[in-house]
Amino acid sequence: MIQTLFGSVEQEPTLLEKLKSGVQKTRDGLVSRIEDVISGRKQIDADLLDELEYTLISADIGVSTTNEILERIRERVDRKLVGDAGELRGLIREYLLEVLQSNERPLAYVDEPPAVIMVVGVNGAGKTTTIGKLASHFKAEGHTVLLCAADTFRAAAIEQLEVWGERTATRVIRQQTGADPSAVVFDALQAAKSAQTDYVIVDTAGRLQTKTNLMAELEKMRRTAARVIPDAPHEVLLVLDATTGQNGLEQARKFTETSGVTGIVLTKLDGTAKGGVIVAIARELMLPIRFIGVGEKVEDLLPFDPEAFIDSLFAL
Repeated sequence: MIQTLFGSVEQEPTLLEKLKSGVQKTRDGLVSRIEDVISGRKQIDADLLDELEYTLISADIGVSTTNEILERIRERVDRKLVGDAGELRGLIREYLLEVLQSNERPLAYVDEPPAVIMVVGVNGAGKTTTIGKLASHFKAEGHTVLLCAADTFRAAAIEQLEVWGERTATRVIRQQTGADPSAVVFDALQAAKSAQTDYVIVDTAGRLQTKTNLMAELEKMRRTAARVIPDAPHEVLLVLDATTGQNGLEQARKFTETSGVTGIVLTKLDGTAKGGVIVAIARELMLPIRFIGVGEKVEDLLPFDPEAFIDSLFAL
């Protein structure tokens, strides 16, 4: 809120302010607890490391990542490069940033549009809403976008995507409920080629990674896309609900094996203390985090910036 001659005006929060608000629960569950563990302690001993281990695993950082952090601490203590417990906060921050930056890479670029983004995930993760927000994001950058309603199993999914199409003034290619999803993909890509649209975002049926027939359907859609546009899909984004924590990591692992996932969109980050799963996914699956959802508004889907994310977690 800012004051003017004409009264108070609501001021849009900055990116860092949005991030700080969005990761508050994860900050409370991770960074604040790290600070509680090391507060007032000087010596780095086995008890302190045990408490740190419990804190990191509880925040869904993951067992492998936690073990690597503790090993780095022990190594530096042995080499007398760190001797004060107060230095551990910075050491953990440094390592988490390294993990996230090591998998950072830009969205796929195509010389000749359209770029095809296929969006996958289980029901309830916020997949269709994420697609609408992605369309808004790309359009705000000056790109043209077409949405493909290839989730033909649920009538509500088609209708929901059309609502987002209206809300973002984006064309939606659809067929009737029960139609062949690959046929919808074919129509959408042909339409996008004709109109020289920059991005096609394909909504797919929410599926459990254990459903073999649905995974086969997804593979058929990929083959159809590649026949119309070589190298398509250029990105396969997996939408995960951050509140599922380590279950989200297991979903990501299965989808990566069967769907060729190239990046992650983590939704509902503002509603959970389990945001540390971002680090576990990046470390164990070597996948970039593309976007994070920190609220309900269309502008609350943010491009993921590792440094900004870590800054917002560890901000004083």
